Order: sequence, then C-alpha cells, then structure tokens
Amino acid sequence: MPRNNNIQSVLIIGSGPIVIGQACEFDYSGSQAARSLREEGIEVTLINSNPATIMTDKVVADNVYLEPLEPESIIKILENHKIDAVLPTMGGQTGLNLAIKCQEMGIWEEFGVALIGVDIDAIEITENREAFRNLMEKIDVPMAPQKTAKSFLEGKRVAQEFGFPLCIRASYTLGGAGAAVVYEEKEFDKLLDSGLHISPIHEVMIDKAMMGWKEYELELLRDNNDNVVIICSIENFDPMGVHTGDSITVAPAMTLSDTTFQRMRNMAIKMMRSIGNFAGGCNVQFAVSPDEKEDIIAIEINPRVSRSSALASKATGYPIAKIAAKLAIGYNLDELSNQITKTTSALFEPTLDYVIVKIPRWNFNKFPGADRTLGLQMKSVGEVMGIGRSFQEALQKACQSLEINRNGLGADGKEVTDQNEILHSLEFPSWNRLFHIYDAIKLGIPMKRIIEKTKIDIWFLKQIEELIKLERQIEKFNIDTITKDLLFEAKQKGYADRQIAHLLRCLESEVYQKRSALNIRRVYKLVDTCAAEFEAQTPYYYSTFEEENESVVTDRKKVVVLGSGPNRIGQGIEFDYSCVHGVLAAKECGYETIMINCNPETVSTDFDTADKLYFEPVFWEHIYDIIQHEKPEGVIVQLGGQTALKLAQKLERYGIKIIGTSFEALDIAEDRGRFSNVLKENNIPYPEFGVVESAEQALELSDQLGFPLLVRPSYVLGGQKMKIVISKEELEHHVVDILRDMPENQILLDHFLGGAIEAEADAICDGENVYIIGVMQHIEPAGIHSGDSYAVLPPYNLGDLVMQQIEDITHKIAVELKTVGLINIQFAIKDDKVYVIEANPRASRTVPFIAKAYDEPYVNYATKVMLGEKKVTDFNFSPRKEGYAIKIPVFSFNKFPNVNKELGPEMKSTGEAIRFIKDLKDPFFRKIFAERNLYLSR
Repeated sequence: MPRNNNIQSVLIIGSGPIVIGQACEFDYSGSQAARSLREEGIEVTLINSNPATIMTDKVVADNVYLEPLEPESIIKILENHKIDAVLPTMGGQTGLNLAIKCQEMGIWEEFGVALIGVDIDAIEITENREAFRNLMEKIDVPMAPQKTAKSFLEGKRVAQEFGFPLCIRASYTLGGAGAAVVYEEKEFDKLLDSGLHISPIHEVMIDKAMMGWKEYELELLRDNNDNVVIICSIENFDPMGVHTGDSITVAPAMTLSDTTFQRMRNMAIKMMRSIGNFAGGCNVQFAVSPDEKEDIIAIEINPRVSRSSALASKATGYPIAKIAAKLAIGYNLDELSNQITKTTSALFEPTLDYVIVKIPRWNFNKFPGADRTLGLQMKSVGEVMGIGRSFQEALQKACQSLEINRNGLGADGKEVTDQNEILHSLEFPSWNRLFHIYDAIKLGIPMKRIIEKTKIDIWFLKQIEELIKLERQIEKFNIDTITKDLLFEAKQKGYADRQIAHLLRCLESEVYQKRSALNIRRVYKLVDTCAAEFEAQTPYYYSTFEEENESVVTDRKKVVVLGSGPNRIGQGIEFDYSCVHGVLAAKECGYETIMINCNPETVSTDFDTADKLYFEPVFWEHIYDIIQHEKPEGVIVQLGGQTALKLAQKLERYGIKIIGTSFEALDIAEDRGRFSNVLKENNIPYPEFGVVESAEQALELSDQLGFPLLVRPSYVLGGQKMKIVISKEELEHHVVDILRDMPENQILLDHFLGGAIEAEADAICDGENVYIIGVMQHIEPAGIHSGDSYAVLPPYNLGDLVMQQIEDITHKIAVELKTVGLINIQFAIKDDKVYVIEANPRASRTVPFIAKAYDEPYVNYATKVMLGEKKVTDFNFSPRKEGYAIKIPVFSFNKFPNVNKELGPEMKSTGEAIRFIKDLKDPFFRKIFAERNLYLSR
C-alpha cells in the first residue's frame, strides 16, 4: 500500500551520548531515517542530547532538540509541535526505553501520537526473558536451557539445577551490561547480585552456557503485507561466550551449510512474525552446534535497528534504516526501489560477491588494571570493516585499518614466540587473540590444540595457515627474484607493500616500484547488492587486485577527504561530523567529493554522503593508490583527527597538495618543542618547558624545571600517554614507558601550573583574518583532560582582562602558523595571566559542540576557507545566543569496575552530552559546583 498520508510529522528519538555498547551506529541509523522521511515531505523533529554527532545537526532534521532524553523533554516537544507519530527504533535501547516510559505514562495517547516501526508488546516479549522463552517454545524454536530469577535465592536454585558453566544476562540492558559466563560456584554469587542490580526490573536470565557453539546474526526487514527479506547473514569468528560487539565478524556467513542456513532463515522469519505485527527492522541471533548436526538454537531477537544494522548496511549497500523508516510510514517493500541499483525493488535480497570482515577496536590502555578478557559484556569502543574478494584479503585490510601499529596480520616482525603466553591468550580471549592465533600457527602449535583452546571453526584457522605458508614461499626470494605470480597472489590476499617488504628484506617503496613495473595494480569494484547481476548507480567502492576497474574517473575538479578511522577514546564521532560537513561544503563549491574511511558505524561512510566513497583503510598505501587513480586537486586532512593528520607528512613528501593549513604549520603545532619556540619568539606566555628524547635527558631537565611536571609525547590525541609526575622515579618510569610504545618520539616536559583554570578557544582563519567561534571555560582545574572536564560556553567567570588576552593570543597564533581553516588553542590561566598549553590547527573535538550551541555550520565555513573559495570576512556570522551551554562528559567505567576512575591528563570519557541554561543561577549549574566543592564567584 502507499504511504500513510495521515503522517505529516514524525519525532525520532536518538540514543544519547556515546557509551560502550551504544555508539554512533545508532546516530548513523537515525540520520538515515530522518533523511528518508524528509524525502517524503514529512517534517522531522529529532531529540538527542549528543552534540558531537551529525544526527543533531540541522542538515538532518527540521527541528532539533538537544535535550535530556526524559519524558519532560518529550512533553515539551509535543506542546511545541503537532507530532503525528514517533519512531523510537533508531535510538538503540535508550530510545526504546524512553518510548516505553512515555507509553506507560500515557503521554503518546494524551497528545495523539502513534508509535510506528515497532510494537511495544514485541519489545516487552523480547526483553522479558521468561515471556520470550515461553513464546519460542510455543512456535517450536529451540533455546538453551534457561530460567529467569528475580531474587538471589531463585538464582541459586537455578544454578543448582543446571550446573556450571552458566550465562547470566540482566533483562532490559544494552551492550551485555550485567552479563557474564560463570565457570565456578565461587564467582556466581557476586555476578548474580550484580546482574540483579543492573537490570531496571531486577531480573536476570540464567542460561546453560553453550560454550564453543558458533554464533550467527541475521538482519531482517518486514513490511505491512508481511513480506520479509533477509538483508545479511553475519558469522562470528569467535564462538559463543564473546559478546558479538567484541567479536570479529564476517559476512556473508562462511562455514554454514546451505541447508542449515535455510533452516535458520525460516526460524528467523517465524520468530519475527510471532513477536508482533509491525513493519520495520529486526536482528536475530542464533547459535549453531560445531558438529555435523548443525543444531540451531535461538539466542535473542531485537525488534529494532541494532548495532549490527549499520554493519549490514555497509556490508551489503542496502540502507536498512532508510528502508525501515519508509516501511514505518506505510510503504511496502515492493513499492520501494533498491537504493544502489535504482532499478530493482527493495524486496530484492542483497547478494554479495565479496567478503567483509569487521574487527572491533578496544581502548584498554586507557583503563590500566582493567580485566582485558573478552566475555558477554561488550568492551570495545569502535570497529573497522575490510572489504575484499576473499576472506583473507578482507581480513588483512581490516587489520590494516585498526591503527594499532601493525601493518596487517603478521609479516611485520612483531610476533609473540612465548608458547605459554600464546596458549593463555588462545584460551582467554582479549583484543589481540587474532594476532596470537597467527603466532600459534606460525610457531607450530598443533591445530587440534588451537581448536581446543579457541573453539574457532577450523575453516578460519586454515585460512590463516594458508597465509603463513604463502609468507614462507615469499621469504625464499628477494625483491629482484620474486615472481610476478607470487607477488600478485600476495596482493590478492591483502598483503600490504610494507608486509611484503618485510618478507623480502627491502623497502616498501621498492615493492611498490616492482609491482608497478609488473603492472600489478589495485582496481576498484562496486558494492552493488546484486553480485553484478544489475548495474549499480551508486559509486561505493572497495579495492582488490584483478583486471577490470569499475571506478570511472571524471574530468571534474575533485577533493579527497580523509576520514578518522575507527572510533576510540579521544577520537570519536566529532571528527565524523566534521568530515560530513567538509564533504557537503566542498560539494557546494562545485567539487566532486571523494571520501576515504573504514568505519562502518558512521555517516561519512554512507554511500550517498560523498560523490564517491572508497571504503578502504586510512592507510598510506591505499590512500596513495586512490589519489593516483583519481588525481584530485588536493586532500583535506584537518577534519579526520589524528588519523588523517599523521598522513600529512607523506602527502607532502610525495608532492600531493594538502588543502588548507600547510604540513609545515601542522608539524610545528604537533612538535611540542618547535611550537614552544614559536611562542617564545612572539612573547606569548607558556609554561617553562623542554624537549627530551631519553629518560636520562628527562632527569637532567627536571632539575632545571622543577616538579610537578606534565609529560607528553608529540603527535597524539586524547592526551595519550600524558601524565603529571611529581618525582624523578615517576618521571623516569613514564618516559621509558612512552619510548617503549612510541620509539623516537619527542617528549615535552612542561612545568605544571597547579591550581590554574583551563580554557580553550576555537577559531577559523584564512591566513590573515581570524574569527573566534567560541571560548570555553573548564570547570575542572588544570591537569584534567579537556575531554573529561565539564566546560561552559561562553566562560562563566573569566574577567575582561583574561578574555582580551585569550582573543589576542588566538589571533596571533592563528596568523603566525599561517592557519587556513580551523584551529583550537588551549590555555591555562593563573593570577589573571594566560599561558598557552597547546595549539591544534585542525578540527577539534569541541567544534561540533560550539556549532550546536551557536547554531552555525562552522566546519562548512572553514572548509570553504580551506578550498580558497571564501575569506573569513565573507561570512555573516549570526549574533551569539544568550545563555550558556554546558558540555557534560560521559564515561563507561561500569564496563571496567576495578580500574582507577581518577581523572587526569589522559582522556577517559567515551562521549558527551549538552545542557543549555539561561543563567548561572540554574540549579544544574550550581549542582556541578557543589559536587566539586568549588567556590562560584557569581
């Protein structure tokens, strides 16, 4: 049937700040849904408290409410707007929970708002473990033996009945919060108590643990005519026992027989139909026995867009959230077109002639002392996706995307050879188990032992073994004698030039020259949803080594925007926000825009954000080949965080134009020593400092500077490895620690200004003119990373003298560095004197926050300045809004209960929220100060 014309305005509920278990994949889904509804002429109102995402930008929705996700905020919106329907399925568990709460309070009924895209009864059934189990029994879908417990004594009785090992899962939680595998009775009491407390309804489900079973997911869509399509099958590389968000995953499923897949498909459709009558998306998880029987049991079903929906969308090219939004307003699948081919219908199930591999990205280094073992509680903060013609190629590309100082899987001299360490890692998985599987096979540990320890399917292990055999062949040659066939095979299996150079004992550049001479070149293939059966209209590409190149180069002027890679603490979706705005601005200036990124969770990797998307590692070799192919006017590096910035030096060396601020200026700002010399020459106050390259030099310099000292390496983001030290012993230990992880890094020692106030300014500069877009004052004192501090825009008690110094210094530094684009400068203020801590001539973490607070597209303006299309003086900046905006850091310490939660120079927060207040008498603002025992002068 055609769309429901009674729906003229829709409210979309977002997912709030980024936390582990609920990241920007929901912002991607919400953004897609909003665009999909606006295409239909529907007015979209959006509520979300996260200022860092493009989802809360006015380019996405007609009305954006940056408000707390509470019923009071919903009532405020419904009083201001005539809302016909609410779509709560794009905001993860947070969005669903708020919709349910409003339903229970009668808010939707009072304002005549229909719930679309979901059935509240379906949510209740799937979240209520006991009701879900009863329903599965009724429709003959097997599950693991399980029972619910609403009390400690009930839980103890279930444990006695089932025996160990057991799984405990808390009801109504996300990211596996409160979930654990329990092997022994002595662990059970504590974990049972924890699960009961975490669940909002004080209920846990206790399952007989199916350890070693293989885990799968299916992504489904259903319309009002009860048509169901399977969008994607996803197989977990890791077996049951590791949260799917922490598991390496592969699409399509690799080790499933067709008969079992058909059974699983039928089961999933039966489950979706049984839980309720709704049109929209659904995610179903299964476990399959690792034997010839391939018995299937259901794990759970989520009647909403899930964490895996973004991955499935990018893997297949099928925009799940976009289609789900249209189904929610009445369309049927056969009435909608496939967004990639434009000629087939959305009822046409995607077919893949390539493989994708997703690898999670962890930040355990931010949480010293944390339990790094992977289990049922999700601990990763981001993910990458590699696309290849084979599993091996996709695996290598995913490893190259991780930014963990590895050039891929193996062939880099970083193998572990301690057999005991490897065996422990195989049995107790952590972030590096994949690499240790490679090490185990290379070391000669029997395959049977590896399977026994990991329970990983032998097909995957044999694929890795094949790579090691190939490496041993390559090592028999040198750069002059290696054959074309062998070199071509290595490139087809995803090996980077750096890896091959390691095996051939030569330089990376020599491998590049050799393969170029042999005409072994990267070609680009379309992600087309149909295995090339129909022509694709959307330019979404991945690379491989074959003959035919499907990426046609136009004669338009082009610009490449480098993305920010996987999310991690210190580099999150703020940079994706900037990349998207950069692309939109360049389009407005008439450029063909080319996006390079490897993060499946983001809007920048949506197939219709840029004119061309290359879903490739933000890794030198891949970028250089794309640039050689496309021949752009230049590359924008200052929007993609440290990931893109680190590639600026190579771009400069290879004569590729950097759009905006030059590499020289970027390098001066990143090189702590050179930058401090610039300050000295311009009579700009800064803490006494010195640059060292060894622990011995650091100890000598400490005599001159005195303690306490702020120790920080160059070229880092999120305060990585920054620390305040108060003794020579502590200094020596920390410098050695930095140099172990970052060899040859220059280390800056600053005399730490204890008791100072911190502030920061962001500005746009065209090389001559400077416009300060915002000055923020931190509430926490100096010594706590800006990303972890509450901050107020504009400052709440900096006097005119201090503000004038900040403005003068910002102008002076921006011009002195010949900044073309954005710049962020951080200050310490003591005794009314302003000292410069650092400057970053790039998009900072705070730019989206300021843009939302002042309702101005500052990145759009800055990009036009970078491209030379505008001067700062060409823009009519709006008058500043009255009142204040407060940045609220959000942490995920609940995932790491035993770590030190004390804040310092290294960033630990995973996300942020925004709160607007009219004046400084606001109770929320006063409460912040009261909690910190701070004196508020006003």
